[in-house]
Amino acid sequence: TAVIGLLYPCMDRHLGEPHKFKREWSSVMRCVAVFVGINHASAKVDFANNIQLSLTLAALSIGLWWTFDRSRSGFGLGVGIAFLATLVSQLLVYNGVYQYTSPDFLYVRSWLPCIFFAGGITMGNIGRQLAM
Repeated sequence: TAVIGLLYPCMDRHLGEPHKFKREWSSVMRCVAVFVGINHASAKVDFANNIQLSLTLAALSIGLWWTFDRSRSGFGLGVGIAFLATLVSQLLVYNGVYQYTSPDFLYVRSWLPCIFFAGGITMGNIGRQLAM
């Protein structure tokens, strides 16, 4: 989490496009609240099937990015973080370190990348605010 929080402001400086969209703590705290809501929804809301859950969480995660970030670097880092974190989760489950009760996407749940994407955006917003 700390590395992700540090990576976002470093990437902004490297690309030369400072992030200026909604730069105040109240926005960051709203982003954290939305992320907690998305994470809670993935565990508590019953959906007809996992595809419907995954598509809903994907839309909510993209909405979180659009509402609180809107930068190309933020989107790219979010997708990269989601890919790498899902890959690590796949490897952990494959090697028997962790286990899901009913995996539906190779060895993990199909909605997991959406949670990682939203978490990456949230930690990036915290990191950007702390870097100010």
